[in-house]
Amino acid sequence: MRNTQRHFVDGPNSLWHIYKTVPFWKVAKNFMVIQTARYTPFLPMKNWMYKTFLKMKIGEHSSFALMVMPDVMFPERITVGKNSVIGYNTTILAHEYLIDEYRLGDVVIGDRVMIGANTTILPGITIGNGAIVSAATLVHKDVPAGAFVGGNPMNIIYTAEQMAERQAKS
Repeated sequence: MRNTQRHFVDGPNSLWHIYKTVPFWKVAKNFMVIQTARYTPFLPMKNWMYKTFLKMKIGEHSSFALMVMPDVMFPERITVGKNSVIGYNTTILAHEYLIDEYRLGDVVIGDRVMIGANTTILPGITIGNGAIVSAATLVHKDVPAGAFVGGNPMNIIYTAEQMAERQAKS
């Protein structure tokens, strides 16, 4: 189950309440930083921008591929461990606006994690150290350390133990 905080709203859907939940100028600044970083080919510069302007927590040598889209409203709720790779066009969400409520949740991506291209990570998710997420996966629940997962919705393809057995055989 995802670890999110639920905030109920009255009246129109929760997205109509957006600037009661996050300041407009924060969203505008974050949008400009993210759009610049999405096209920046220099990984250290991209990480510096995310850490400095968005307050994301990013470990040493982690890499964000071209077109990665971190949460524009709450990027400070995203943590990426050391030496991880976030694949092309991946979206990392720390919020979701629904009809009667909005939800916020931290996203924690461990050390040495591989996220395949075109993956979407929902709010409140933890991806354990050494996990591999296949391309085009919808990560809607936590990923155990060392597991290989994929699909929409996400399923565990191999556990850490099964992965170790496969590697020992080859």
